[in-house]
Amino acid sequence: MTVWFVFALMTAGAAFAVLWPLGRSGSRRTSGGSETTVYRDQLAEVGRDAAAGLIGEAEAAAARVEIGRRLLEAADAERHQPQDSKLWLRRAVAVVALAGIPLLAFATYLPLGSPQMPDFPLAARIQTADASQSLDSLVARVESHLEKNPGDGRGWTVLAPILAKLGRFDDAARAYRNVITYEGETAPRRADLGAAIAGAANGIVTAEAKKEFERALALNPQEAKARFFLGMAAQQDGRSADAMKIWKALLADAPADAEWRVTVQEALAQLGDGAPRPTEEAVAAASDMNEADRSAMIHTMVDRLAARLKQDGNDVEGWLRLARAYMVLNQPEKSRAVRDDARRALGRNEAGLRQLNEGFKALGIDG
Repeated sequence: MTVWFVFALMTAGAAFAVLWPLGRSGSRRTSGGSETTVYRDQLAEVGRDAAAGLIGEAEAAAARVEIGRRLLEAADAERHQPQDSKLWLRRAVAVVALAGIPLLAFATYLPLGSPQMPDFPLAARIQTADASQSLDSLVARVESHLEKNPGDGRGWTVLAPILAKLGRFDDAARAYRNVITYEGETAPRRADLGAAIAGAANGIVTAEAKKEFERALALNPQEAKARFFLGMAAQQDGRSADAMKIWKALLADAPADAEWRVTVQEALAQLGDGAPRPTEEAVAAASDMNEADRSAMIHTMVDRLAARLKQDGNDVEGWLRLARAYMVLNQPEKSRAVRDDARRALGRNEAGLRQLNEGFKALGIDG
């Protein structure tokens, strides 16, 4: 009952605040011309201040003009003040509205409302509101907007990384080109464009992608993404020494908390330079990379690892990492081929074969 009383007071207060000026709208004009008296006093005060030198003559003249205008308006309003009967009618309407609005709201709420019903948890409300709005549908809406407004650089800026995350690398590359066209050229934007092009080529740093990374470095020689991908390009061209040099320099310049340190460390480790393996925390941080960068990184490291194992097949952990990588890439047939190649490479190494078979069993590709 206390709640209803509070609600009633709040409703009455709100209605009273709105309707009270309507009921007393004529009062200022029926008080013997009090408003014009105020303005006349103000004119006299301006004259006194000007005479005393408190304000300049220009300011006094401007004040007199403004006060005079208001005085004329007030005098004109007093000559046309409403009849008493009309004032009484306005007050009657105000009283009726003051009582009628709460009564009408209460009468409507009783059959429709339910004050005893508990609130839904926030998670349930979010699920209800957003269940039908998937990321794909939101992307479609943005794309529809950009079809009608192709010059909206901010829209392309928002859309491009989302497309890369969804694995739509060709569309992401087109979006990044539009970002550069309408928002301007920067080193990160050139590097993102190059990564999208490489992602569309299944992780291969093509000549077109390499050109974008070189443009990024021309704008900012410290652009990390461009430096890493140029190292990938060198490795893919068979220039392992150049790749190692690029990545070592990049790792030396990397901040201690850089999320991409894990990528550089793993790349150097795969080249066999003795660089420290990334920690589990660093590997977890790599999950924050966008899809284009992650896909390109994974494919490059897998190819590098496979090439190394062909030359030196005694690395049990290397074979297991390679099999695991193919499973991540959803290529189980290659994982099974790795199993067979590893067993042939280890030959009579019983301890190595035992460790290898246990690892394959844990991965679910034993046989």
